[in-house]
Amino acid sequence: MTRWPKNPIVYEINTWVWLYELSRKYGRMITLGTVPAKEWDAVANLGVDAVWLMGVWERSPAGRRIASARPALEAEYHRVLPDVSPDDIIGSPYCVHRYVVDERLGGPKGLAAARKGLASRGLRLVLDFVPNHVAPDHAWVFDHPEYFIQGSRDDLTSTPWEFFEAGGKVFAFGRDPYFPPWMDTAQLNAFHPGLRRAATETMGEIAEQCDGMRCDMAMLLVNEVFQRTWGARAGARPESEFWREVIGALRARQSEVILIAEAYWDLEWELQQQGFDFCYDKRLYDRLAHDSAESVRLHLLADLPYQERLIRFIENHDEPRAYGTFGPERSRAVAVTVATLPGARLFHEGQLEGRRIKLPVQLGRRPEETADVRLQAFYGRLLEVGKHHVFRDGDWRLCERSGWPDNASYLNLVGWCWRRGEERWLIVVNLSGFRSQACVRVPWDDLAGQTWRLSDAFSGEVYEREGNEMLATGLFVDLAPWGFHCLRFARE
Repeated sequence: MTRWPKNPIVYEINTWVWLYELSRKYGRMITLGTVPAKEWDAVANLGVDAVWLMGVWERSPAGRRIASARPALEAEYHRVLPDVSPDDIIGSPYCVHRYVVDERLGGPKGLAAARKGLASRGLRLVLDFVPNHVAPDHAWVFDHPEYFIQGSRDDLTSTPWEFFEAGGKVFAFGRDPYFPPWMDTAQLNAFHPGLRRAATETMGEIAEQCDGMRCDMAMLLVNEVFQRTWGARAGARPESEFWREVIGALRARQSEVILIAEAYWDLEWELQQQGFDFCYDKRLYDRLAHDSAESVRLHLLADLPYQERLIRFIENHDEPRAYGTFGPERSRAVAVTVATLPGARLFHEGQLEGRRIKLPVQLGRRPEETADVRLQAFYGRLLEVGKHHVFRDGDWRLCERSGWPDNASYLNLVGWCWRRGEERWLIVVNLSGFRSQACVRVPWDDLAGQTWRLSDAFSGEVYEREGNEMLATGLFVDLAPWGFHCLRFARE
C-alpha cells in the first residue's frame, strides 16, 4: 500500500445496515467476509482512498435492552421506520461491549477478509475507537472498576439518570458537559493511569486490524475539558495529556496508522498538537449550514498547515442528511466546497444518492428511499474530478475576489485554486440564493503573455481568457444561485 495522500477522501459506511441490504439484494446472508467482489469494486470506483466501516465492534446486550426501553428513542424509531420491529433495534455502535468484530457481521476473520479486499483495490480501512466510555456490561466494569468515574449511593438515589449500579459499585453514565448522559454507557476516567495503559493497549489491538482510527468525541479526553466535566470525581489532574501519552505509545508500535478526531468547541488545533492527523471541521459545516459566504471565506484564511489536518464534511452519521439540510441545489454547492478544499474529505454512504432520512444508530435497518438520479450523477462527476492528483497532493491557495460600488454580490462568492506542476484548477462557488458576480484573481504570475483555455468540469463550457487581463483585473465570474465553476486551465 502506498502512503496516504495529503488530502484523502474517506467514505463512511454504516456496516450493519449495508450488510443487511446486501443480504436482501443477494438473497443470502452477507457478512464482511463474504461481500461480493463487485460490491467492493463499486466502492473503489468512487475514487475514495479509505473506507470507514462504522460500527463493527460487538454490540452490548445491555445496551440493546436500554435502546429498546427508552420512550424517546422508541418514538424516533417509529418516526423514521414506521414498521420497526424488535429485531431492528441492535443497540448503539458506540456502546461497545468488546473490541471484537461482532460475529453477526463476520467476526475478526470477516474483517480481515474485508481489509484484504479493500487493500487489493488500493483502499485503506478506518475503524472506530471510543475512548470516553464503554458499555455498562463491558468486562472492565467488573474487573477494573478503578478505570471508571464512580459515585455514591446518594448519587444513585438523587440522580438515577446520571448513575447506575453494577457489581455492587455505583458508576457514572458517560456524558459530555453540555448534554444529558448517555444511559447505555459507563464513563471512563481519563485521569487514571491504569485506564490510560488499557486504552493504549486497546488502540494497539485496533491498529493491527486497520489503517486508520476515528476516535469518538476525542475532545472529551483533553485534561481541561475532563476536569471541568468531572471535577473532584476524576482525582488529581495528570501532568501529561491523555492523547499525548496514548498516541505517543501507539506511534512507537504502529507509526503508520492515521488518527481522526471527532472534535468540537474549537479544540481542533489543540488535538492536532496532541497527535491527531485530522480533526473534524465542524466549524466549516456550521458556517455552510447557517452563515454567509464571507464567514466561510474568513474560515479559509486559517494557516494552511492547520487546514490540511482538518476533515471536511456536510454529512455523517451524527449530522442530518445533507439533502434535508441544504436541499438539492444548495447541497451541490456545499459538496463542491468540501470536496475541493485542503485536508481530508468525508462522504457518507447514502449521501451520494440523496437520502433524506437520518437513521438512529441503534437501528440495523433503514427505510427504502428513491435515489435522486440527478444528484447521483452530480456526485459521480464530483468524485471523478476529485481523482485528479492535484486535489490530493497539489498546492492550494485562497483567491481574492472583488466587486463594484453598486454591486456587493461578490461577497456571496468564494474562490480557491490548486496547482500541481502544469495542472491548474480554479473553483468558485456561489454560497447564496442570489445571482452574484465578482472578479476573481488567481495567484499565478506566469499567466501573463498567453491565452488560456478554461474548461468547466461540470457544465462542459469552455472559455478563452487572456492571462494579462486575469492578472490585471481578475477573471469575471457570473454565477446563478448556488452555482459553481470548476475550471481547468490549459495553455491555448
